[in-house]
Amino acid sequence: MSLFERVFQLQQHGTSVRTEVLAGLTTFLTMSYIVFVNPDILATTGMDPGAVFVATCLAAALGSLVMAFAANFPVGMAPGMGLNAFFAFTVVGAAGLPWQQALAAVLISGLVFLALSLTGVRAWLVAGIPPSLRAAIVAGIGLFLAIIALQKSGVIIANTDTLVALGPLNTAPPLLALAGFLLIAILEARKVRGAILIGILAVTGAAWLLGDVQFHGLVSLPPSLAPTFLQLDLPGLLHHNGGAPIAVLLQVVLVFVLVEVFDATGTLYGVVGRAGLLKLPGAPKRFGRALLADSTAIVAGSLLGTSSTTAFAESASGVQAGGRTGLTALVVAALFLAALLFSPLAAMVPGYATAPALLFVAGLMLRELVDVDWSDLTESVPAALCALAMPFTYSIANGLAFGFIAYAVLKAGTGRWRDVHPAVWLVAGLFVLRYALE
Repeated sequence: MSLFERVFQLQQHGTSVRTEVLAGLTTFLTMSYIVFVNPDILATTGMDPGAVFVATCLAAALGSLVMAFAANFPVGMAPGMGLNAFFAFTVVGAAGLPWQQALAAVLISGLVFLALSLTGVRAWLVAGIPPSLRAAIVAGIGLFLAIIALQKSGVIIANTDTLVALGPLNTAPPLLALAGFLLIAILEARKVRGAILIGILAVTGAAWLLGDVQFHGLVSLPPSLAPTFLQLDLPGLLHHNGGAPIAVLLQVVLVFVLVEVFDATGTLYGVVGRAGLLKLPGAPKRFGRALLADSTAIVAGSLLGTSSTTAFAESASGVQAGGRTGLTALVVAALFLAALLFSPLAAMVPGYATAPALLFVAGLMLRELVDVDWSDLTESVPAALCALAMPFTYSIANGLAFGFIAYAVLKAGTGRWRDVHPAVWLVAGLFVLRYALE
């Protein structure tokens, strides 16, 4: 019996080493865009992009390793889209926290997520949130990513009369960004592996030909991790006078936890269910260990210097290619470690080259709106308010608050307060408290 067979039980899962390696490669190609996008987003906070690149690769590798050996699931992990945008543009940008304190908030959220998973409260919380609100949260984050992408590329610009307007389309950044988006969509429609990565590299190549970026090679030793490693400022975050006010702290941690819980749980259910692993003996225990792996990776990522790590929905591509065990995740981890050598390539990717990836992922997230019950106004109005408030207030937190509070009020106002799960009342109450303390 081979080592891989003993560790990952390949025969029991009806797979082979070759299939698992190909599945891991497929998963990595579909999610590897994060090594370019995450540093670009977090660099807006003042974080060193080279250090964030290293932290992103290490957090993804560590999370995938824990997923491989603790849960034996074919799920890759990396810093999540939406969570990085909330970190950069809401926690640091709007709330004004230094990025060191924002990393401390990520640490706290990871510890809370860990406690929720160990005590079973996570399952109670997830079960209590109505499907309409869950769908709206995902779609709203997608809209938030979309407006960020359109801004970064110059497709939309500020306007004193209308707030936003169409940018000049006779310049390279918006044209290349839109072309990159269409290229990604075409490649995805033709089921080309790594379509998002190809789109980013294609726009970067065009920018190099136009002289917008300089070529400094493809491979080198990784940059130093020192600018972000263990730089989180927990005392500053918790100190009310010199750090975050209690209202800001409550909002930041609450939103991080909610998005992490829903994102991780939903993705794991979807990917693992598609692989048929939920029907196997011991599946609930393995699923619990997968959530522990997720929360552990969040804590580790905050120490390394990156936003929250989570299970990636792109892991479904590896499952489609035949991945059934943690060997797939192990291959993903190894490839993220290998990606550390390509820091010169990451450094030359301009912001408008990552914008098409953001915009395409945003479009995929909008598909969740089909799960909203549009025939019931007490379901559809809070969902619409939640999704629309995120981009228009430039805050995921405000969207969540509007959605949960409106849901509770509408149900109570129509005499259907018994339909509201205690989890919704709890979250809505915490958001009301947050605004009262402001």
